[in-house]
Formats: sequence, structure tokens, C-alpha cells
Amino acid sequence: MGGAKENITTEEIYNKLLLATDNEGKTVWQLAAGRGNIELLQKLWECAKENLTTEEINNKLLLATDNGGRTVWQLAARRGNIELLQKL
Repeated sequence: MGGAKENITTEEIYNKLLLATDNEGKTVWQLAAGRGNIELLQKLWECAKENLTTEEINNKLLLATDNGGRTVWQLAARRGNIELLQKL
């Protein structure tokens, strides 16, 4: 490796960072909200705004469901972290 920095494509950001899911169908967005990680949520939010359309943000982040049918809002509320999403 010659130390060259690889550029990550928008598609890679979209598929491997923002929308990838774990074995329960949860995105990193859902996991961060459920755990109350505001710093990660803020970074993900900025990345989403830069790389996704409003429709994608709404449908694939804010309203997406895990394998149990739970949205990010439900996961955050279950842990008492709903105010974190409201701050974004």
C-alpha cells in the first residue's frame, strides 16, 4: 500500500454506512438512536443530508423498519432517547 487515500463513492456511503443493516435488520442510525449516542447521530445526520435525498432520508432512515417492524423513533422511545432525534 502506497499510502494513497481512496475516495469513497456516494453509493458506498449510501449502502455500506447509512443503510447497511445488522442481523436484526437495524441500521446504524437505529442502533445509535436506541443507545442514545447523540454524537454519532449528528455525524450520520450530516452525512445523510450531504448524500441522500429528502425522500431517502424520510423513507430509508427515519421511517425504515427493522426485522421486528420498529422504526428509529420506536427504538429511541423504548430507551427514553426520543429527544435526541428531535434535536437533529
